[in-house]
Amino acid sequence: MKKLLQRMVDLVRKGEMALFVRRAHDFEPADLADVLTALDEKERLAVVEALPAELSSQALAEMPEEAHASETLAALDPGRAAAIVRELDDDDAADILGELDPSQQEQILSGMREERTDVDRLLRYDEETAGGRMTSHVVTVPASATAEQALEEIRRQAEEVEDFYQVFVVDRDRKLVGVLPFKDLVISRPERPVRSFMTDADIFVTPDLDQEEVARLMARYNLPSVPVVDDLGRLLGRVTFDDVIDVVEAETTEDLLKFGGVSPDEDLAAGWKDAVRSRLPWLSLNLLTAFLAGGVVYFFQSTIQHTLALAVWMPVIAGMGGNAGTQALAVTVRRLALGLIPVDVFTRVVGKEILVGITNGIVMGLAVGTVAALLGEGPRLGIVVFMAMAGNLMVAGFAGAFIPIVLERVGVDP
Repeated sequence: MKKLLQRMVDLVRKGEMALFVRRAHDFEPADLADVLTALDEKERLAVVEALPAELSSQALAEMPEEAHASETLAALDPGRAAAIVRELDDDDAADILGELDPSQQEQILSGMREERTDVDRLLRYDEETAGGRMTSHVVTVPASATAEQALEEIRRQAEEVEDFYQVFVVDRDRKLVGVLPFKDLVISRPERPVRSFMTDADIFVTPDLDQEEVARLMARYNLPSVPVVDDLGRLLGRVTFDDVIDVVEAETTEDLLKFGGVSPDEDLAAGWKDAVRSRLPWLSLNLLTAFLAGGVVYFFQSTIQHTLALAVWMPVIAGMGGNAGTQALAVTVRRLALGLIPVDVFTRVVGKEILVGITNGIVMGLAVGTVAALLGEGPRLGIVVFMAMAGNLMVAGFAGAFIPIVLERVGVDP
């Protein structure tokens, strides 16, 4: 597949656009998105202008966030851009347009008519919430319908909604009252009321719920989609599993960047200048903490000069403490992310990490202290090294568990 994609890239760069367009019809949208991502901005713009609007829209929607499909869309003629956006699902359109400034959005949306209402409504929500991730295209049946009437209603709406995994039951005020199981619908007698076999709509989200919480909810209950309702319980739309996959990838990337001391605002495809601006503040903060550690060594320099062997064991003990702290930190942050640390188990989690730190510290301290003593540095130094190792790993375990939990309690993302 990589060779085929490279051939498509080569066709664009050789100027054989007609052949490229003919072959593009045989590619999946995700593969076409990879081709667009591999091109520079000028080449990408030429491809999007040459392809039919339907193909261009699908490829742009599948492009990774760091490739900035919105910039390509904004560089197009507003009429052409509007034609492409009309082919997109409303949630995909809102995701791409949401990266543009209001004036650019208006230029493109002014070329749309009926489709604009749905996109405008989604653009009002924060892009990292259920409202920003949902699509307003849902299949619904009235609560008063029979099985036969429900099937007719589904057939009618299926022409407008391309993919759907659940059918929602609503009342006259469009309030969500239930979910219709497909199996029961198919095997039910035509005159059977849908109320008699629908399931209760007890799992739903509000539009302001954070996207990570939405993903966690869908994973917990194995849902193909989750309905989004307003404060009055009226159905607004649904968040589908394909959006959740994107959320999980984005949140995991953000967490990994944060864990490495890199700002989540840094674009993975950014240049070196952006990377320097993102990372330098964190390195500066780390430098301050390094000065504190260096200050301790400076304060005890006379002791170190008197016993030079301490200089050998200091980096060993410090390195082991850093490793132990990182282990405790990683486990605790992950448990917090999964919601596995309620308030009542706060002390138990911290106590466990302290106990783990002490135990590991004793084992490592015995090993290092024994080596120190056997190297001819005397049992007194061996005991000092042992106590330093045990104490350091205990403090590392405590800090690795206590600090992220406290940060999370005061509303700071650890």
